[in-house]
Amino acid sequence: MLYLADTAHWQFLGLVVGCVAWVLTIATAGLDEWRLWYVDDVSVVTSGVAWVGIWRACFYSHALPDAEFCHAINIADGFVPVEISVAQVLTMVAVCCGLAGNISAVFAVRTAYFSVDRRDHIKLVFSVAGALYTLTGTCTLVPLFWNMSSVMNNSTIDFPPEFLLPAAPKRQKVGLAIAVGVFASVVMIICGLIFLCYRYTKQDMRSGAEPVRDARDPLHGTWTVTTLSQNSGKDNPAFHTEDE
Repeated sequence: MLYLADTAHWQFLGLVVGCVAWVLTIATAGLDEWRLWYVDDVSVVTSGVAWVGIWRACFYSHALPDAEFCHAINIADGFVPVEISVAQVLTMVAVCCGLAGNISAVFAVRTAYFSVDRRDHIKLVFSVAGALYTLTGTCTLVPLFWNMSSVMNNSTIDFPPEFLLPAAPKRQKVGLAIAVGVFASVVMIICGLIFLCYRYTKQDMRSGAEPVRDARDPLHGTWTVTTLSQNSGKDNPAFHTEDE
């Protein structure tokens, strides 16, 4: 007999991997290394490299009181390019959708493994979890590829003077955050497809369904008068008295 828990092993694996991918998505949103700016003037940026993220821009300097100088980037700032503003919004949407997807996935897998009742909507719960996982990966991939395209085109950002950065770098490179984000997004989408591919048939996996018994088997079949008569034994002569 096929039990309901036997149908959710891949989804359980998808839940574990999806949680890891969600953590990497959060890390992607918080990392500063979305873009690596290489500058010619090293009088202030003594390391020659600045990290431009979606929330702040940082660089190492020996000419300033702080070894690591950072300045926040707000979505309302006029100099912020569209791809960074969109990334700030979509990464937060992805984090929220990923959290909701994990909650739905936990509920779905728990229902498959432990619940006896309330199985009528189990396919719907798995589909919701898969849709949220897929949406999380998509919301992360869009700003990642958009910012990657800006790096490839060496797009400039008109930073205000307080950032102490030039308007245009000598060259740019894709940072570690984009690589981590692309990996997490692809994994999240794969996990979403695993949940969306879940199949549940009520007829084959009804709770409390009895196994099929062979009526010809006297041990497991239906006991009838005929069956009892066929299996009735003979009298033991040892129990007969001498008088008889």
